[in-house]
Amino acid sequence: MKTLIGINGACGRMGQRLVALAHEDAELLLVAATDAVNAGHDAGEVAGIGPIGVAITPTVKLDTKVDVIVDFSLPEGTMAILGVCRDRRIPLVVATTGHTPEQRSRIEEAAHETAILMSPNMSLGVNVAFKLAQEAAHLLKGKDFDVEVMERHHRFKKDSPSGTALHFAKIVQDAMGQTSLRHGREGLVGERPKHEIGVHAIRVGDNVGEHTVIFSTLGETLELTIRGHSRDAYARGALAAAKFLATSPPGRYSMSDVLGLEPLG
Repeated sequence: MKTLIGINGACGRMGQRLVALAHEDAELLLVAATDAVNAGHDAGEVAGIGPIGVAITPTVKLDTKVDVIVDFSLPEGTMAILGVCRDRRIPLVVATTGHTPEQRSRIEEAAHETAILMSPNMSLGVNVAFKLAQEAAHLLKGKDFDVEVMERHHRFKKDSPSGTALHFAKIVQDAMGQTSLRHGREGLVGERPKHEIGVHAIRVGDNVGEHTVIFSTLGETLELTIRGHSRDAYARGALAAAKFLATSPPGRYSMSDVLGLEPLG
């Protein structure tokens, strides 16, 4: 049986790729696509929408109830769709980033009523890299290793550093105990203190996303690097999450659940 999926944020670049890949996936049936904020639509209509210039499966009735919704929009778009998913008990994959603490709290509360999956990055490879970084940090704790995080993105990216880079840094901090982040260095800053993680953002061309975590000590360096070749990596990860979440009971989930990994501690 196919998973009936809805997409919020279908007008954006990622939303358009989600729509295209959902149509190509034999296990999915796209029955709803909306952009509740940008297109001015009522999020309450999400159970069956189409008039936004995006091809929807024409054989599906407009009142068909979706099994899961993927939100790849803006924080305001997440909030517009969240109440619908909570009230109708529709599982929600939150692939949008940049939420305020208050918004994140509301998303967490909704997990009491329906299944919610939220991740700083939907790429399957990136989430495996999160786990590898955690393992490396635990193994190298107390062994005099410095840690730096570097990320590269396209020239159009508005936030810096990326949420993924900050998540890598937090994973290492939780495992090794560093207390501060240093965003770049300039001037006579003195010797590198042991309690910091350097975080560096590079903005070039059309790079869709590249992250490197560097563990280095006197005599050797270990680097973990994950490179995205196209935005499809994030879209495919979100669709994999949707398939997983569609049959999950209410609760808070992560990409570790999708991949069958031990949760990040």
